[in-house]
Amino acid sequence: MKKILLMAGLVLVSASAVACTNFIVGKKASADGSVFVTYNADSYGAFMPLYHYTAAKHAAGDMRKVYEWDTNKYLGEIAEAPETWNVIGNSNEWQVTIGETTFGGREEMADSTGIIDYGSLIYITLQRAKTAREALQIMTSLVEQYGYYSEGETFSVADKDEAWMLEMMGCGPDRSKEAGRTVWVAVRIPDDAIAAHANQSRITKFLDGRYVQVKMKDLQKKYPVNGKKAVPNLVVYSDNVVSYARTMGWYEGKDADFSYNAAYAKPDFSGRRYCETRVWSFFNRFSDDFSEYLPYAAGIEKDTKEMPLWIIPNKKVGLQDLRDAMRDHYEGTPFALDTNIGGGIYQMPYRPSPLSFKVDGKEVFNERPISTQQTAWSFISQMRSSLPREVGACFWFGNDDGNMVAYTPMYSCITRRPKCFSGEGADDVTFSMDNAFWVCNWVSNMVYPRYSMMFPSLKEVRDSLDASYERLQPEIEAKALALPESERVAFLTDYSCRKGDEMIARWQKLAFFLIVKYNDMAVKPTDENGAFKRNQYGGGARVTRPGFPEPYARELLKQTGDKLLVPVEEKK
Repeated sequence: MKKILLMAGLVLVSASAVACTNFIVGKKASADGSVFVTYNADSYGAFMPLYHYTAAKHAAGDMRKVYEWDTNKYLGEIAEAPETWNVIGNSNEWQVTIGETTFGGREEMADSTGIIDYGSLIYITLQRAKTAREALQIMTSLVEQYGYYSEGETFSVADKDEAWMLEMMGCGPDRSKEAGRTVWVAVRIPDDAIAAHANQSRITKFLDGRYVQVKMKDLQKKYPVNGKKAVPNLVVYSDNVVSYARTMGWYEGKDADFSYNAAYAKPDFSGRRYCETRVWSFFNRFSDDFSEYLPYAAGIEKDTKEMPLWIIPNKKVGLQDLRDAMRDHYEGTPFALDTNIGGGIYQMPYRPSPLSFKVDGKEVFNERPISTQQTAWSFISQMRSSLPREVGACFWFGNDDGNMVAYTPMYSCITRRPKCFSGEGADDVTFSMDNAFWVCNWVSNMVYPRYSMMFPSLKEVRDSLDASYERLQPEIEAKALALPESERVAFLTDYSCRKGDEMIARWQKLAFFLIVKYNDMAVKPTDENGAFKRNQYGGGARVTRPGFPEPYARELLKQTGDKLLVPVEEKK
């Protein structure tokens, strides 16, 4: 998500605006053979529905208007494809998923003359690609033809068989110094590996023998994804990826030593501490000991061992593992947010923006965890080669911070969205009780300031819905597979829409429950079924008044000394 501030020379990630996190899981690294891609779309207040583009056919000469995703600014027109595919969110009917995080990069590389921005590139490609490799070819050829309007971007590009990480930047509005409109590199993530990116360019050396170099046009011919032999670690890249850096005076060494991020988006303190730390936290979950990369993630020491692009996890990764990872606040690590008073009375694992601020002339920063309050929507895309494409792609979607919502199943073949995810009757400044973005934000914004008090009630509902969806998945998919192929889409459309309707109804009920139960910082008692207790006269039962949580009470006493102590009366 584009929330990066460009500075002179190398870009610095703005302390007030750092967005988006992606995780990637290869099919041999997952517990059930799925390829997974996850995405927190962290937008700082932007209203975003579940996107839906219907399949269509277009006549020769049809043109498509392109509007910048972040601002809706008109950028220009491109030729429409003869046929386009159904897209739900960031996944299409062929089980192709694309996610992104913005890293910015060098200011002078931004191309103000380009027609395609990063968001438009994602959704145009999803409407045209049947495989991840085709998506890579479409993405790189579109920006070469029409120009790339955005800053530096890392994309997750995956399908049911494999996953890639693509990094892309423009070559500036004046291209007379070097042929080509973009510099890009794409690395295939090994099937038994996991990877991540979070607003910092992550591809370093790729010409030093670690990867097999291949041209885009030869990719499928030389290394077929469904061939009998295992696919090696592959890299494809633009012809000018090294020469452009040389021409601009940013690199002088051997090709084998060339590092993409060192030349175009070298990590500084903010790129490491606000961004790479999120990658570290994900890898740390699936590593026996990832402490050797703590100095790098901390961002303070300059000469430290940089993290790898991907790792082999110490266990198979399942859907629940990814839910947990998307809800991470660095719990149990040196970056945990529960070790100081920044979380307020009720120890919320969130911090207000901006990420840095000044106190008495000193600049202070907040940790930036994976789960953050500015998330507009979050997804876990599950792609499976073992199932027909109508059934294989399940897009688990939540219209708010992943920690504060259940991931609701939206199959990528569906031909309509639940009303709650459609955006109908709501926008950035228009609240609607029928809209998931607003109802979920209503609930989470009640919980944030009284987190330790109220979050357990939200978590109980969230986890119950998650468990019910996952429990139903085998049954629903078995029913879909038993149907004629022509009826599967309608069946899964009805199911997905029903689950969306049920989710918002349950979240509305949760909102009403929270305002009653925790009114005025007291707690109304409930029975084992969650019903509010009443007294013998029919009124509400006596409330409890929990007061300060013990850690905060202790800190309060420490700061106030004897000032607030109740005097001990002398015994007579």
